[in-house]
Amino acid sequence: MSSSAAASNRVAVHSKLTVVSDTPIDPGKTYPLSTLDHAMALHTLHLIFYYRYDRRDDDLGRLRHSLAEVLSQYPPVTGRLRRRPQDGNWEIKCNDAGVRVLKAKVAATLDEWLSAAAPGGGGCEEMDLAVWEDMPDEPNVWSPFRVQMNDFEGGGLAIGLSCPHMHADPTCATFFMKSWTDMYRQASLSHPPFFHPPGLRGRETPKTNTKSAKYYESKSKMETPVSLKMSTATFRFSEKTIKNLLSDIHNRCPDATPFEVLAALFWSSISNFKTHVGNQPCSSISICIDIKKRMYAPLPHGFFGNALHFSRVSCNLTEMHEGVLDHLTAQIHDHLSNLDEEEFWSAIEWLESKKSAEGQLPPPFTMYGPELTFANLEHVQAYAAMLGNSKPVHVSYHVGGVNGEGLVLVLPSPEDGLGRTVMVTLPEGEATKLCEDQAILQLEPTILLTNR
Repeated sequence: MSSSAAASNRVAVHSKLTVVSDTPIDPGKTYPLSTLDHAMALHTLHLIFYYRYDRRDDDLGRLRHSLAEVLSQYPPVTGRLRRRPQDGNWEIKCNDAGVRVLKAKVAATLDEWLSAAAPGGGGCEEMDLAVWEDMPDEPNVWSPFRVQMNDFEGGGLAIGLSCPHMHADPTCATFFMKSWTDMYRQASLSHPPFFHPPGLRGRETPKTNTKSAKYYESKSKMETPVSLKMSTATFRFSEKTIKNLLSDIHNRCPDATPFEVLAALFWSSISNFKTHVGNQPCSSISICIDIKKRMYAPLPHGFFGNALHFSRVSCNLTEMHEGVLDHLTAQIHDHLSNLDEEEFWSAIEWLESKKSAEGQLPPPFTMYGPELTFANLEHVQAYAAMLGNSKPVHVSYHVGGVNGEGLVLVLPSPEDGLGRTVMVTLPEGEATKLCEDQAILQLEPTILLTNR
């Protein structure tokens, strides 16, 4: 059931079915989840791809058939979760049980939905376009991957893809969606899945005295904040705006990326309005990056599972109060530039060092929080997931289980180049304040799907 069902009745699910793969799986096949997969157990992923696409009557059959075809390439997606008897860790029983598919109608046009949403709904109402469902205590018959196809009035389609974060990180889930649309277009898979959980297993001689290991240690001991109702705002910045921002800070940080300057901008703005209402500014943030291509032996794009690394950047209160954009950008850039492979391995090895005597991995803790977290997703190929000749007009990424100060995702935009989309999830009411922040508004972003 959608977490925002009370906020909106514009999305009506009218049918459900199960899609299984075209090719049967060999009996007894299992797929163990990796150390990093287990670490994400408190979170879920929800991707929504919007298409200005007038679906013909036979297209649903084609979409279903192409989904069945691509599932043959992704056995873990159709399987079911279970605990391994020997150590209690999670694995997937690849049993062809299939993927749950829901069909829904939206009482709005695509443009109405993206530009305004319902009063009081906005970014939260968008969650109705994907499935939000807690994993049951006994998940052996539960479909971890769920798809919701949403038809808009007058044409337009939104496809919501949901799964436990244990199964996939945002990059992995995006490539699954792209593989599906490749099959729909009868094209070869651009990045076939690569199944190899040991690809991110700790080394024989672990090292757990790095900054990253110490950060994960402290993170595991943080108290889980009281669960708050969260709100979401989406900002789209043009390529011209990003170029101007990078030009403004060029003297101080000539190699800055769009992610780094946008993270600095939103870090400063969020801290400023927290200070104005008497709260503590965010003197430190957590940064999440994809590490597949930062390893000495890079993992393929199609690596199936989680390949995320979290680290902390801090700033003293005086610097935060001044909010100098080039200073904060340089701090973030220097931090990310100095993260090496040793840090990535040490985080994995710290998690593995906490195994029980029986080999069970440690209980999960909140990764997206409790401090304000920035995730760099500007590399995801969301707009390459084309239906026919139509690429998405917008793609949203939501993470379930966000706690504490909030989450900021930096994503690509529909146009090629340096344009970026920023999705911000904050405690209720703070997203509205952010939409009124002059440092952001002067950049003239397009604001979408926002609780206003």
